[in-house]
Amino acid sequence: MNFDTAFIFEAIPKLLKYLPMTLMLAVGSMLLACLMGIVLALIINNKIFILSPVAKVYISFFRSVPTLVTLFIFYVGIPQIFPEFTFIDAITATIVALSFKNAAYLAEEFRGALNAVDSGQMEACLSVGMTKWQGFRRVILPQAMRIAVPSLGNYLIMLVKESSLAFTVGVTDIFAQTKILASNSFRFLESYIAVALIYWAVTIVLTMLQGKLEKAMSKPYR
Repeated sequence: MNFDTAFIFEAIPKLLKYLPMTLMLAVGSMLLACLMGIVLALIINNKIFILSPVAKVYISFFRSVPTLVTLFIFYVGIPQIFPEFTFIDAITATIVALSFKNAAYLAEEFRGALNAVDSGQMEACLSVGMTKWQGFRRVILPQAMRIAVPSLGNYLIMLVKESSLAFTVGVTDIFAQTKILASNSFRFLESYIAVALIYWAVTIVLTMLQGKLEKAMSKPYR
């Protein structure tokens, strides 16, 4: 059988050098997507005139379009129409595309989490002299984030895997390096098993961190 187990262990350290790029793409996209998702959720929940239907169209569009198509729209499509955006490099385009795509999903997660918080709590905040913004920031948002944490963990893990699409626009992340390694050595199965083990290990670590964060955020409510 033409299978070299030792090659897997030799490949893992070589691939790990590119893990920071993968994590940067995933974490950067997650932060931007969360911010956009919260804004979209607030617009829809508060039924803001004109913006609310626009937000719904945005969510419908980006939930329907495949991630790879979204990536190419931002990397080659937008600069074609607006030449002033040609300065956008492949890394920035990947982060923006993944953020826009996942913000559509996260908006629904945040909307659900905000709706799960008892509306009477905002009334209580107003009755003790807080402004709406103070009540939202100090009371409503922390509870909504606690509810949303399990879903956010899943989306971060998903983004780690989706970041592998960055190789299609020339970003050398851990998956792109795996393809190079496999092509140079003709050890395709061993190379992909090596990168699969790394993705698995990253997912285990993120799941553990998610569990610790859930415990920490639930402490005040016990």
